[in-house]
Amino acid sequence: MLVKPRPSVFATLLAVGRRSFDNFRETLQIVRRRFAVRPARYPNIAWPVWGLVWVLLTAAAFVRLDTPAGVLHGQWSGARFAEFLTQFALGGWYLIPSALWLVVANLTDWRSLSRRSLMLVYNWTCLAFLVLSAVGLSGLLVNVLKYAIGRARPLYFQDFGVLALHPFAFDARFAGFPSGHATTMGAIFGVLLLLFPRRWYIALVITAYFASTRVFVGAHYPSDTVAGFGLGCAFALACGQVFARLGFIFRPTPSGLPVRKASFRLIAPER
Repeated sequence: MLVKPRPSVFATLLAVGRRSFDNFRETLQIVRRRFAVRPARYPNIAWPVWGLVWVLLTAAAFVRLDTPAGVLHGQWSGARFAEFLTQFALGGWYLIPSALWLVVANLTDWRSLSRRSLMLVYNWTCLAFLVLSAVGLSGLLVNVLKYAIGRARPLYFQDFGVLALHPFAFDARFAGFPSGHATTMGAIFGVLLLLFPRRWYIALVITAYFASTRVFVGAHYPSDTVAGFGLGCAFALACGQVFARLGFIFRPTPSGLPVRKASFRLIAPER
């Protein structure tokens, strides 16, 4: 009986690379085709109203809370616990798993999957792409803004006061507004809002609490966190609209937020 020789390591890597390229090319073709045949009719979200509320909340936090936060810096009870919790507002907790999943999905032989497994992998891939887009894009913008604005952090309240601006100083001391951690939490809230609109208040409490830890550790003023949270949420909602146009996760609606599709499940249904 003849034994087929095992493929060499080089041949295996070549096959995986070819499959990865084919998957990426097919994905781009799907996106281009759907953009071409689906007009840009996004839900009629009242963005000016959202923006006005965001600005007013940020201004209110600045007027009423920023100075007390600067004065009380270092005197918060439970600051050590806040230092532990604030780590979970880092973007890496959400960007790295999402990116790794997309890499795995890109290397997967989708044609070998059963329909049940295919839908499950497809849904997780769409979610990873949504999180990566919302958190990643908002994170890029907030880093540009915070160094362009150059607001001093409350750690240096005694030296610089509540509103000291050093634009383009490229110094971590002057990178307070908006908060990057709060922006990440705002983006996660926006994703959860789109996926679970009936449980929005639970998502808001949890994500806002993690964002607020930036105040207790002395890294940001309250207005920094409010501004960042609103920025991240807006990016997530905008990404959700684009995904709805493409038919990924959501379906578009004439007005209001995109609605999650019935086929979107992250756990395989029991047979």
